This record gives sequence, structure tokens and C-alpha cells, in this order.
Amino acid sequence: MTDILVLGAGYTGTAAAIRAAVRTRRTGGKVTLVNASPRFTERLRLHQTAAGERLSDFALDEVVAGTGIDLVVGRVAGIDLDHHQVSLEGGRVLGYDKLIYALGTVTDTSVPGVADHACTYDDHAGAVRLSERLGALTRGTVVVAGGGLTGVESATELAEAYPHLHVVLLTRGRPGSMMSAAARAHLDGALERLGVAVRAGADITKVLPDGVELDGGGLVHSDATLWTTGTRGLPLAAESGLSVDERGRIVVDSALRSVSHPDVYAVGDAAAVSQPYGVLHGTCQGGIPTGLHAADSLAATLRGKAARPFRFGYFHQPVSLGRADAVIQFTRPDDSPRRWFLKGRAAIVYKETVSSSPMTTFKLLKRGLVPVWMFALTAGLT
Repeated sequence: MTDILVLGAGYTGTAAAIRAAVRTRRTGGKVTLVNASPRFTERLRLHQTAAGERLSDFALDEVVAGTGIDLVVGRVAGIDLDHHQVSLEGGRVLGYDKLIYALGTVTDTSVPGVADHACTYDDHAGAVRLSERLGALTRGTVVVAGGGLTGVESATELAEAYPHLHVVLLTRGRPGSMMSAAARAHLDGALERLGVAVRAGADITKVLPDGVELDGGGLVHSDATLWTTGTRGLPLAAESGLSVDERGRIVVDSALRSVSHPDVYAVGDAAAVSQPYGVLHGTCQGGIPTGLHAADSLAATLRGKAARPFRFGYFHQPVSLGRADAVIQFTRPDDSPRRWFLKGRAAIVYKETVSSSPMTTFKLLKRGLVPVWMFALTAGLT
């Protein structure tokens, strides 16, 4: 019997656990999945939660039912790499032979005042708190810090859901800067249509209870601030002795094993996964394929076979612009924009199709199948 312990039951960790259970069933694999909450959180839709939308609720024990996976609800407190043990808050200790680390990342709160005065999307509760705060305002200003895709989706969603509030998007660069000129023009038009005030070139130096300070002395009033400017790996990885990069992500080899501790696999946002074009950035698009590949690598090792190197190419950048609009930028494998993009109704249908409930994906994995949409993502470089 090989004890396989998976930490974290987000998109990536759940996919990795199910895949590992299926692939190691005949070789004596026993999979245990640890998560702080008994519920599955759709992190891709937390901006909708912040806008007051009630999303589907999934119990993790139902998600993994029929796989033989043991679900343990608890928050990880420490990892003893020498003794192959994981301790949980409350004192429980779990042993492992192989570990899959899928605990993701948390918001980078290194800017003064962020931890005390800004809202984040680190968990479902954080999005709910922002929703409650905005719902209590009869008027005022909401500042969204960060012009990446999460910031753009949040700014448009909040502006549409709370039309009586003034939404300001603060960003160092231009929103949607990774897109083609035509796709970016549609994104800009949506921000303008929804009344989002965009302030590019803004470098925030401090978050206050009622505003944000900018480099150079400027001040933007805010009745609520949402921070989406970047993420970091949990301190747990480095504190445990795993090799990490400058953002606290676990450095892995081509099989997604820790370069310092090969019995530990790291996947999703928590891993620094190198490809010929650079290190993967944290998205569900790349996260689930890493989870599946780590499970396959682990299963191959248990069968005495060599693990195949991980190869991944990006395919698209889907961005919702409120509930009535969206833009989809199709990309080359290195994530640079192609000429093709979708907008409006066609983009909404496309985005809702590829980011629909992950339960369909998990059901296919239980049957030993890989969802069709993943073949495009893992087709390799062209």
C-alpha cells in the first residue's frame, strides 16, 4: 500500500486526487485529500460572489464519492519532510509516502495597509465579506487595485451589480495589456460603458481605511478596496524546507516533483513550472493539467516506469465583462495574443462553456477520461 496525500481541494488538487486514485488503484495506491473546508470553492467565480450572486454549493465528499479517496477536513499547520508527516491544526498527524502539494497561493499583502484595510479573494468568505460591505453602501467609491484579468473582471462585475457605486480601477499598466489591440479596444469599451474610471500608471504605496495613497503623494478616496495585484505561495512551503522561487512557489522538475524533495509533487499556482517560454502563471487553464500530470507521473513511478516531462501551451484568455459581455483572446502556446478573438454574446457562451461547473470534469476523471478541452491545452508548443 502506498499512501498518497493530497493537500488542497481546489480545481487542481481535486483533479490530482481523483486522477491519482484512478491511476494507482491497481498498484495499491491509497489517496487521502486534505482541505480546510468541506465545500468546494469555485475561485474562478469569486468576483460573482462579491457582486452578490449566489453560486452552486458543492460538498467535497460528494465530489469524490466512488473514488475510494478519504476526505479529511482540516487546515495544514506543518510538513515534516524528513518523517513524511503532515500536521493539521488541532494536533492530527497524517503520514504519507507520496505528497501532492496543491495549496495554491494567497494575495501578496506586502504593501502597507493591504492586510488590514483591503478585501481579497483568498477564499469564499473574503468574497462574501466584500459583497456584504458593498451591499450596505447606498453610495460611495470602490477601488479595485490591479489591472490584470481578475481586476478587470471584478471592476466590471461590481460596476454592473452596484450601479449606485463609483468603481475606480487602479493599475500600473493598461488593463488587458496582454491582449491584441482589437480585443483590448472591446475591453476598454466595456469599462467605459459600465462607468469604470481607469487610472493607469498608478503605483499604490499604502492602503488606508478610507482610501489609497499613490506614489508621489496622490490620494484616492475609497469606501471599499479590493486588492488583486499579485499572489505569493504560502509560507508553509519554505518553512517546511522545500526549495521555492522568489514568489514562494515550489520549484519542480519536468515531472512536477520538488527539486529538493522528489517525494513531493507541486501543482497549480503553488508550483514554479518551467516551460521553454518561461514559468507558468497561475490560472485554472494550466492548473488542472499540472494536477493530472503529477498524478500520472506518480503512478508511473509506482509502476517502475519513467515519468514523462510536462508540456503545456496556452490557448486563450477568457475575460467576463459583467454578466452581459465578455472578450476571449485566443493565444499562441506562449500566451502571446493571436489575431482571433470573440466578443459579446459569442464570448459569453464560449466562456460559460469552458469555465462551467468543474463537476463535469471531475465526473469524466472518475471514469478515467481526460476532458476534450484539455487536449488543446496540453498539445505542446507549435
